[in-house]
Amino acid sequence: MTSREKILAAVKKNQPELAPMAEYIQPERAEDLVAKFAIVLDGIGGKAVMVQRMEEIRQHLQEHWLGKGRIVSMVPELRDLGEQPSEVDPHQFENVELAILPAHFAVAENSAVWVTEELLQQRVLPFITQNLAVIVRRERLVATMHHAYELIGNGDYGFGTFIAGPSKTADIEQSLVLGAHGSKSMTVFLL
Repeated sequence: MTSREKILAAVKKNQPELAPMAEYIQPERAEDLVAKFAIVLDGIGGKAVMVQRMEEIRQHLQEHWLGKGRIVSMVPELRDLGEQPSEVDPHQFENVELAILPAHFAVAENSAVWVTEELLQQRVLPFITQNLAVIVRRERLVATMHHAYELIGNGDYGFGTFIAGPSKTADIEQSLVLGAHGSKSMTVFLL
């Protein structure tokens, strides 16, 4: 028996007993999911804004972003706030200050939002912009990634990604840096 075979045999012999998969209990109230999503998003550097109407999102974005740089909106109701790119060379997004995107749904346990190429038109957009504003309907919140994968497991999409908060790294002297590899901020509007 070679050393490799001995090691693999020892590993195989010392496996833990199989345990049943833990059952997750879905919160009974939708408010629990909204609160969990907001708390987690705050903890990872993002911000959740509760709104009742699309007009409140427009007012918030106008107050905080108009005049501060190039805005690109992929939300039909908010296209007047910025450009409406389609069939654009991705390199032309190099100076986007704010990208406004819709999301298919969001996950409460990690505050991730699910977006696909269908919504983005250009897959580079949420990663190259300086700041992100994402709109998710509250009824589209799910509790965990298990629930999320049930939704997307058999989906038909070419590109999709979960985005959770702004880009973060603490590689340099253990100092947290936002925006090192992507957006510096992420605001999620829960409609």
